Amino acid sequence: MKPRQLGWDALGIAVFVVMVFPVFWMISTAFKPNDLIVSLTPTWIPLHPTFDHFTDAIHRPYFWTDVKNSLIIVCVTVALSIALAFLAAIALARFGFAGRKLFVVLVIGIQMLPQAGLIIPLYVVLARYHQVNTLTGVIVTYMTFVLPFSVWTLRGFLLGIPKELEEAAMVDGSTRVGVFLKILLPLMGPGLVATSVFAFITTWNEYIFARILLNDQSKQTVTVWLSYFYSTNRHTDWGALMAASTLTAVPVVVFFLLVQRRIAFGLTSGAVRG
Repeated sequence: MKPRQLGWDALGIAVFVVMVFPVFWMISTAFKPNDLIVSLTPTWIPLHPTFDHFTDAIHRPYFWTDVKNSLIIVCVTVALSIALAFLAAIALARFGFAGRKLFVVLVIGIQMLPQAGLIIPLYVVLARYHQVNTLTGVIVTYMTFVLPFSVWTLRGFLLGIPKELEEAAMVDGSTRVGVFLKILLPLMGPGLVATSVFAFITTWNEYIFARILLNDQSKQTVTVWLSYFYSTNRHTDWGALMAASTLTAVPVVVFFLLVQRRIAFGLTSGAVRG
């Protein structure tokens, strides 16, 4: 193997280690007893793991309530975004209308805006319609950045599907609705899955908007719930915090592992298209 190739391999391994180490340390700390967590000598893998931190985490106030809130917000946001984005992507990829190119440019431009810059205007609008501190307001807020990404990705995937397939089906007597259900929808399956996974991850892990818009702990998301990990003496309970963080990451990891092959195919077939 050439030295240059070895150098690139070493660099790739180093980047991988840097990215994975925080996750490893989080999981490792979640299983450590308290004396090992505060010890000055680091323990990489606990020889006598404990589940006390996980028990402590799931019995904290509002844990299951906030998990339920997160699931409601994520499921509704992803379902609405994918449904609307699919219809918008079909219009952009298959029909010609005035302002289509401008609309595509605006969709891409919205994704370039920093999300933090939208906090104040969105808060003002939601407050005017009494949607602050409600799950509905958070869902609408999340759709402002999930929906444009979904439209752009699904449009790119649709452009990769030959238009001749639809025309051939209509020549054979199929209706526009039949083409949609029998041709486009099955072929768009991988793209829909890939887009929904990224929408799921983005929505599940979001913190800033949920922290600002939701003031009642019974209505907050699980990522906001993590920020309340303090013991009676107001010090951070690192063991319980790492256990709670591990539990919070489990749904995303499981979902990703279940559909990882469709994600790869969807990205290569859709997102790189013009």
